[in-house]
Amino acid sequence: MMIVDRIEGETAVCEDGGSRTELSLSQLPAGVREGDVLVFGPEGWQIDRQATDARRAAMIRRSRRLFHRRNEVSKEPR
Repeated sequence: MMIVDRIEGETAVCEDGGSRTELSLSQLPAGVREGDVLVFGPEGWQIDRQATDARRAAMIRRSRRLFHRRNEVSKEPR
């Protein structure tokens, strides 16, 4: 499993548990984007839509919690 960290030109920079790998976009499914979870199968690299959606939902929840905490702290009297 690889996660697309960023796309630089025709290269996707991916992370796999702490290590980085660069893959040519020509090796990846059309429409691949940052944050997509990739798995390698018999037909090559594929986007794992379920895992990608789950990761994105978790990141949104974390961001909302962080933003909510910042608002609470900023509302406290000094």
